[in-house]
Amino acid sequence: MLHLAQVQKKGYLGKAGLRLLAAQKSENVWTRLPEEETVLSTEATAYSDGLLVLVEISSSNQILDIREAKDWVLDLVQQYLSYGISPTSLQQEIERAEQWRQSNTLESQELARRTIELEARREQIQELEEELKSEKKQLEILMSQVKAQNQD
Repeated sequence: MLHLAQVQKKGYLGKAGLRLLAAQKSENVWTRLPEEETVLSTEATAYSDGLLVLVEISSSNQILDIREAKDWVLDLVQQYLSYGISPTSLQQEIERAEQWRQSNTLESQELARRTIELEARREQIQELEEELKSEKKQLEILMSQVKAQNQD
């Protein structure tokens, strides 16, 4: 798993510490680690104290890769901050999306209600048509009976 860490040189048996700050959850999703965790590493001794690094750590806490985070941070600045994307603008977008979702839900509910009403009306019309057909048949039977009586 990829982590953002800060190099800490305190001389733990010739090893530097990597203070883990954040962990990557998916390609563009990171979470800040709630507890400070330090991983000891001989590889980290090559980096300056306080430097931010990206560290690939295995499930058994073995360091697979370590590199400076400068290019990664500059890429973040280029991708997000140069376009004016800020936490506030992201929050506003989230709120707008939530309002849109709620509005869509309300419209969908209204549409479903209207569909039910139309279905009920269609059923009423079909029942009326059936009644009219039945009454028409009865009238035709009566007319044929009346004609038969008149011919007698």
